[in-house]
Amino acid sequence: MLNIDMRKIYNFYPVEPKPGVAALPTGGDLYYECLDCTVVVNSVPHIKAACACGNLAGSGGQLSVKDPARVQVVRGKLK
Repeated sequence: MLNIDMRKIYNFYPVEPKPGVAALPTGGDLYYECLDCTVVVNSVPHIKAACACGNLAGSGGQLSVKDPARVQVVRGKLK
């Protein structure tokens, strides 16, 4: 797993209106920010990705979220 600080590549902006925790949206430009450890992970990771605390983890286009209430959905734009 690569430890890449996504903030060096992208600017992140919160998705408005804030999506509900029951149905978090996914997409190529959507990312999840863990509110516990502040790590940003793509919503559809194709390589192995996880946040430091383990709330977000996935690969192969699938991401599992242990506690959706501790996630903020953000949109990434290249710098």
